[in-house]
Amino acid sequence: MRQIFFDTETTGLSPESGDRIVEIGFVEMVNRRLTGNNKHYYLNPERSSHEDALKVHGLTDEFLADKPVFALVADELLEYISGAEVIAHNANFDVGFFNEELRRAGHPKFHGFVEKVTDTLVMAREMFPGKSNSLDALCKRLEVDNSNRTLHGALLDAGLLAEVYIRMTRGQNSLVIDANESSSGDLIIAPIDFSQFDLPVIAANDAEIAAHEVVLAELDKASGGKTAWRAHMA
Repeated sequence: MRQIFFDTETTGLSPESGDRIVEIGFVEMVNRRLTGNNKHYYLNPERSSHEDALKVHGLTDEFLADKPVFALVADELLEYISGAEVIAHNANFDVGFFNEELRRAGHPKFHGFVEKVTDTLVMAREMFPGKSNSLDALCKRLEVDNSNRTLHGALLDAGLLAEVYIRMTRGQNSLVIDANESSSGDLIIAPIDFSQFDLPVIAANDAEIAAHEVVLAELDKASGGKTAWRAHMA
């Protein structure tokens, strides 16, 4: 299964009003493993970024002046995403901008090239209703390190989104429990045949036993001699 995580940075919020893409980042994952086969472009939008957008991505007119326009990289990007599931956070925003760039370049719309588009913002709202579900909020909630995200960057954000998605879609993996849900929503726990497992028993050595007794003695002292195991032994 080939999945492409996708993010854009733009000159503003409205492709219909002429705002353009200034940066595109794609991160590839195959069978839930990041491959490193990523794509990243800075693009000349042929217009200036709005002040608020510039504060978000920091890509100045001077920096973007010698970068390619979208039409020059469109064929390569379309070949790259062809047939994949494309995943974005607030996908309507990114796909809307991409479609407008495709229209200008004389290409069909985005959905005609990919298997499907998945929106992680929709997923997050279903998983965490009533909570903030921005990419930063999800990184914090799911313990994804985003400490390098001082400014938004398309490739950086696509990589963070991949890590967030992996955690959002990670099932309950267990060595001995196979749980399924019934139609009523109750968990059905399948019986486990423990005879199939060869579990080694490793006995503690004398030094480990002595160290353990020291810890127990300290806990007993701290509780004023009220630890449950001492009372049980007595």
